Amino acid sequence: MSAEPAAGSSDHASVLVVDDHALFRTGVANIINQEGDLHVVAEAGNGVEAVAAYERHHPDVTLLDLRMPVMDGVEVVRQIRARDPRARVIVLTTYDTDDEIARALKAGAKAYVLKDVSEEDLIGCIRSVLAGKTYLAPAAAAKLAEGVARVQLTPRELATLRLTADGAWKAVSDIATPGPPDTHAQ
Repeated sequence: MSAEPAAGSSDHASVLVVDDHALFRTGVANIINQEGDLHVVAEAGNGVEAVAAYERHHPDVTLLDLRMPVMDGVEVVRQIRARDPRARVIVLTTYDTDDEIARALKAGAKAYVLKDVSEEDLIGCIRSVLAGKTYLAPAAAAKLAEGVARVQLTPRELATLRLTADGAWKAVSDIATPGPPDTHAQ
């Protein structure tokens, strides 16, 4: 999908809003519809409705919650992107674990934003994605970096680290260096 305005509209980018909470959908739609260059063309309350609404309206961008009934958001992203590899999907959710973020991005989401986002930042995110950019909310980026930074240690590395933390230098050299202890550097 191009960053061009939606078909049938010469000056508005079309937006699909998907969330299982009707009041939240209405609030987000109202925020978006206040913008002169954006227009909500459809809303959906679950994953199956989301895929159907995408097929029917082919919006320029889709705002999508992760946890919904019938079909979860990651599967919705996969299905939409399978139908249209150029589809631009923004995940808008309360879930900020590194696993959730990574799954959504791997499925093809172009942005990941938390629901505590300001109106201005949400509109900025939509415009960034429409311009072909990706967007990660700072809190989501930090969580993702945390997950990537976790290192799996072998039992031997973990024992060495524990002994090092305890200040047991002699024992560390015995564990870390192969061969008899008396061959280690003194």
